[in-house]
Amino acid sequence: MHDIDEFLKKHHITEIEAIIPDMAGIARGKIIPRSKFESGESMRLPQAVMIQTVTGEYPEDGTLTGVTDPDMVCVPDPSTIRIIPWAVDPTAQVIHDCVHFDGTPVAISPRRVLRRVLELYKARGWKPVIAPELEFYLVDMNKDPDLPLQPPVGRTGRAETGRQSYSIEAVNEFDPLFEDIYEYCDIQELEVDTLIHEVGAAQMEINFMHGDPLKLADSVFLFKRTVREAALRHKMYATFMAKPMEGEPGSAMHMHQSIVDEESGQNIFASADGKPTALFDSYIAGLQKYTPALMPIFAPYINSYRRLSRFMAAPINVQWGYDNRTVGFRIPHSRPAARRIENRIPGVDCNPYLAIAATLAAGYLGMTQRLTPTRPLSSDGYALPYQLPRNLEEGLTLMGACEPLSEILGDKFVKAFLALKETEYEAFFRVISSWERRHLLLHV
Repeated sequence: MHDIDEFLKKHHITEIEAIIPDMAGIARGKIIPRSKFESGESMRLPQAVMIQTVTGEYPEDGTLTGVTDPDMVCVPDPSTIRIIPWAVDPTAQVIHDCVHFDGTPVAISPRRVLRRVLELYKARGWKPVIAPELEFYLVDMNKDPDLPLQPPVGRTGRAETGRQSYSIEAVNEFDPLFEDIYEYCDIQELEVDTLIHEVGAAQMEINFMHGDPLKLADSVFLFKRTVREAALRHKMYATFMAKPMEGEPGSAMHMHQSIVDEESGQNIFASADGKPTALFDSYIAGLQKYTPALMPIFAPYINSYRRLSRFMAAPINVQWGYDNRTVGFRIPHSRPAARRIENRIPGVDCNPYLAIAATLAAGYLGMTQRLTPTRPLSSDGYALPYQLPRNLEEGLTLMGACEPLSEILGDKFVKAFLALKETEYEAFFRVISSWERRHLLLHV
């Protein structure tokens, strides 16, 4: 706590947002006066916060967190304290870890799930390196959820009407917004790299510098808050829905990943002569084998599966290939020392802690089980059949039946996550859509 106390004094902080990421990656917690935070009294939250759905409901199974609805203790991680640049008064935010009263970690906490996977890597002397890429849309403020989203108006006074891939002018339309985003990120020490305009109308992409998986998950978690807040101040929304607009490509969170040997610092995907190693092949094979059962994490909502469609800049199978953007796992051109695998399957609507944990878990299982991948694909992956679940229900079934994933991610977590997602699915299934009213009301 000494580092935190020094930070609070240096920046004259008056309030602290004590936050935890829930299953959806939403920030939950409390706003605490500095005097109370400095008193050392631990923040407590109900464990049930972790299994609250995006609609505010809870699974019926009360045993997932304890039938008495017990508390958990939230312990601040000093490395995560940051100034909140958009706050009116000097305010800090601190990400917390969740533990039981005996000090043991709360198994269903997403941050704990990632730590659990990283501990398995460390026991082998391996250190994962991650570099996420986040796509998102800027949209006009829309107060009516029944109306389709529209691109916002830029500095020219006009909204985009066509696709402007990699257009500098299209990014310049929103220069004041991106200046604020970069400033906010700099203040929070979020190491963002490049900004580009993606395929969709007012669809953008921000890339992060490669680094430690937990630090990057924290950065993505804070970045989403940052972009939403900055957009609101420019009278627009930023959305991380996987498929926010009909007819436009969806938004992904591509993850570049490599593994280095902790002792030597060498990339274990490349041999001394620069050729791919057996561990490289097995890592890919693990992604191929276990990704279908991990889809509820990579594609956590009904909307997520609308993105994963043929010829819409999103993969539909678990093929892999060198510099091939039509497959699920792309190997970019690089020097052998920088050899990495890009997982192109996760949507940007995923929880970054869980998505990073899931992709590393699949690769770990592949390496420890010495799995063999298919041959790399040099042709169009969209010409091949679907290999991924087409809907959330199918993905939940596969995940529930995969024992190796329960062992590596934690049985308690998997049970709670499945119950939460099934509850969300049931809530959606009760809704009658405009498509059904339009095409079925008077015709069937």
